[in-house]
Amino acid sequence: MKLTRRQKFMQTAFLTVSRFSRGMTMGVRALVVDDSQKVLLVRHTYVNGWYFPGGAIDPGEHAFAAVERELSEEAGIGLTGPPRLLSVFQNAHASVRDHVVLFHCPDWTQKRAPDVPNREIAELGFFAQDDLPADISPGTTRRLEEWRSQIDVLPVW
Repeated sequence: MKLTRRQKFMQTAFLTVSRFSRGMTMGVRALVVDDSQKVLLVRHTYVNGWYFPGGAIDPGEHAFAAVERELSEEAGIGLTGPPRLLSVFQNAHASVRDHVVLFHCPDWTQKRAPDVPNREIAELGFFAQDDLPADISPGTTRRLEEWRSQIDVLPVW
Protein backbone atom coordinates (compact mmCIF):
# COMPACT_ATOMS: atom_id res chain seq x y z
CA MET A 1 0.00 0.00 0.00
CA LYS A 2 1.43 3.33 -1.05
CA LEU A 3 1.39 6.15 1.51
CA THR A 4 0.08 9.58 0.64
CA ARG A 5 2.30 12.63 1.17
CA ARG A 6 0.35 13.48 4.29
CA GLN A 7 0.73 9.93 5.64
CA LYS A 8 4.46 10.00 4.95
CA PHE A 9 4.75 13.37 6.71
CA MET A 10 2.75 12.13 9.72
CA GLN A 11 4.78 8.92 9.90
CA THR A 12 8.06 10.86 9.78
CA ALA A 13 6.81 13.33 12.40
CA PHE A 14 5.66 10.51 14.71
CA LEU A 15 8.96 8.65 14.42
CA THR A 16 10.95 11.85 15.04
CA VAL A 17 8.93 12.76 18.14
CA SER A 18 9.11 9.15 19.37
CA ARG A 19 12.88 9.11 18.99
CA PHE A 20 13.24 12.06 21.35
CA SER A 21 10.39 11.25 23.73
CA ARG A 22 10.80 7.48 23.91
CA GLY A 23 14.27 6.91 22.52
CA MET A 24 15.68 3.47 23.08
CA THR A 25 19.22 2.23 22.68
CA MET A 26 20.11 -1.30 21.72
CA GLY A 27 23.32 -3.24 21.64
CA VAL A 28 24.53 -6.76 20.96
CA ARG A 29 26.74 -9.23 22.82
CA ALA A 30 28.24 -12.45 21.48
CA LEU A 31 28.70 -15.72 23.34
CA VAL A 32 31.63 -17.38 21.55
CA VAL A 33 33.08 -20.69 22.76
CA ASP A 34 36.15 -22.40 21.31
CA ASP A 35 36.71 -26.14 20.70
CA SER A 36 37.92 -26.65 24.29
CA GLN A 37 34.75 -24.98 25.67
CA LYS A 38 36.57 -21.80 26.69
CA VAL A 39 34.50 -18.62 26.44
CA LEU A 40 35.66 -15.42 24.74
CA LEU A 41 35.70 -12.33 26.97
CA VAL A 42 36.96 -8.80 26.44
CA ARG A 43 38.03 -6.05 28.82
CA HIS A 44 37.22 -2.58 27.53
CA THR A 45 39.37 0.49 28.13
CA TYR A 46 36.42 2.61 29.29
CA VAL A 47 34.69 0.35 31.86
CA ASN A 48 35.85 -2.10 34.52
CA GLY A 49 35.38 -5.83 34.19
CA TRP A 50 35.25 -8.56 31.56
CA TYR A 51 32.32 -8.90 29.15
CA PHE A 52 31.16 -10.83 26.12
CA PRO A 53 32.33 -8.94 23.01
CA GLY A 54 29.77 -6.57 21.57
CA GLY A 55 28.56 -3.02 21.31
CA ALA A 56 25.92 -0.68 19.95
CA ILE A 57 23.72 -1.39 16.97
CA ASP A 58 24.33 1.44 14.50
CA PRO A 59 21.38 3.34 12.98
CA GLY A 60 19.99 1.34 10.07
CA GLU A 61 21.95 -1.79 11.06
CA HIS A 62 20.23 -5.03 12.00
CA ALA A 63 21.32 -6.99 15.06
CA PHE A 64 22.86 -9.88 13.07
CA ALA A 65 25.09 -7.45 11.18
CA ALA A 66 26.01 -5.64 14.41
CA VAL A 67 27.16 -8.79 16.20
CA GLU A 68 29.19 -9.81 13.15
CA ARG A 69 30.79 -6.34 12.93
CA GLU A 70 31.56 -6.19 16.65
CA LEU A 71 33.22 -9.63 16.65
CA SER A 72 35.37 -8.61 13.70
CA GLU A 73 36.33 -5.26 15.23
CA GLU A 74 36.99 -6.47 18.76
CA ALA A 75 38.40 -9.97 18.25
CA GLY A 76 39.23 -10.49 14.56
CA ILE A 77 36.53 -13.17 14.40
CA GLY A 78 34.38 -13.88 11.35
CA LEU A 79 31.12 -15.79 11.50
CA THR A 80 30.84 -18.85 9.26
CA GLY A 81 27.20 -19.48 10.16
CA PRO A 82 24.31 -17.44 11.46
CA PRO A 83 24.33 -16.26 15.07
CA ARG A 84 21.64 -17.81 17.26
CA LEU A 85 19.43 -15.47 19.26
CA LEU A 86 19.46 -16.36 22.95
CA SER A 87 17.42 -13.49 24.39
CA VAL A 88 16.83 -9.74 24.61
CA PHE A 89 17.45 -8.05 27.94
CA GLN A 90 16.74 -4.68 29.47
CA ASN A 91 20.04 -3.16 30.61
CA ALA A 92 18.77 -0.97 33.43
CA HIS A 93 22.35 -0.42 34.65
CA ALA A 94 22.99 1.73 31.57
CA SER A 95 19.50 3.23 31.19
CA VAL A 96 15.90 2.12 31.57
CA ARG A 97 15.72 2.51 27.78
CA ASP A 98 18.77 0.37 26.97
CA HIS A 99 18.49 -3.20 25.70
CA VAL A 100 21.00 -5.93 24.89
CA VAL A 101 20.49 -8.65 22.29
CA LEU A 102 22.54 -11.73 23.19
CA PHE A 103 23.60 -14.16 20.47
CA HIS A 104 25.36 -17.50 20.66
CA CYS A 105 27.84 -17.66 17.76
CA PRO A 106 28.78 -21.34 17.42
CA ASP A 107 30.19 -21.15 13.88
CA TRP A 108 33.18 -18.85 13.59
CA THR A 109 36.77 -18.57 12.48
CA GLN A 110 39.70 -16.43 13.55
CA LYS A 111 40.10 -14.40 10.35
CA ARG A 112 42.91 -12.20 11.65
CA ALA A 113 44.90 -11.63 14.80
CA PRO A 114 43.09 -9.14 17.03
CA ASP A 115 44.65 -5.70 17.25
CA VAL A 116 44.76 -5.57 21.06
CA PRO A 117 45.33 -3.48 23.05
CA ASN A 118 43.73 -0.60 21.20
CA ARG A 119 41.60 2.44 21.95
CA GLU A 120 38.55 0.31 22.84
CA ILE A 121 39.78 -3.14 23.91
CA ALA A 122 42.45 -3.46 26.61
CA GLU A 123 42.55 -7.28 26.62
CA LEU A 124 40.73 -10.31 25.30
CA GLY A 125 41.02 -14.00 25.86
CA PHE A 126 39.35 -17.37 25.98
CA PHE A 127 38.70 -18.53 29.53
CA ALA A 128 37.79 -21.92 30.97
CA GLN A 129 34.25 -21.73 32.28
CA ASP A 130 35.40 -22.90 35.71
CA ASP A 131 38.26 -20.36 35.79
CA LEU A 132 36.75 -17.02 34.78
CA PRO A 133 38.38 -13.68 35.65
CA ALA A 134 37.54 -12.42 39.14
CA ASP A 135 36.17 -9.15 37.78
CA ILE A 136 33.81 -10.58 35.15
CA SER A 137 30.66 -8.46 35.01
CA PRO A 138 27.64 -9.78 36.94
CA GLY A 139 25.44 -9.69 33.82
CA THR A 140 27.99 -11.69 31.83
CA THR A 141 28.24 -14.22 34.67
CA ARG A 142 24.44 -14.64 34.77
CA ARG A 143 24.11 -15.01 30.99
CA LEU A 144 26.87 -17.63 30.90
CA GLU A 145 25.26 -19.60 33.73
CA GLU A 146 21.84 -19.44 32.03
CA TRP A 147 23.33 -20.73 28.78
CA ARG A 148 25.51 -23.38 30.39
CA SER A 149 22.84 -24.74 32.75
CA GLN A 150 19.83 -24.24 30.48
CA ILE A 151 18.03 -22.35 33.26
CA ASP A 152 15.34 -19.71 32.90
CA VAL A 153 16.59 -16.38 31.58
CA LEU A 154 16.12 -13.29 33.73
CA PRO A 155 14.79 -10.38 31.61
CA VAL A 156 17.19 -7.79 33.05
CA TRP A 157 20.89 -7.76 32.14
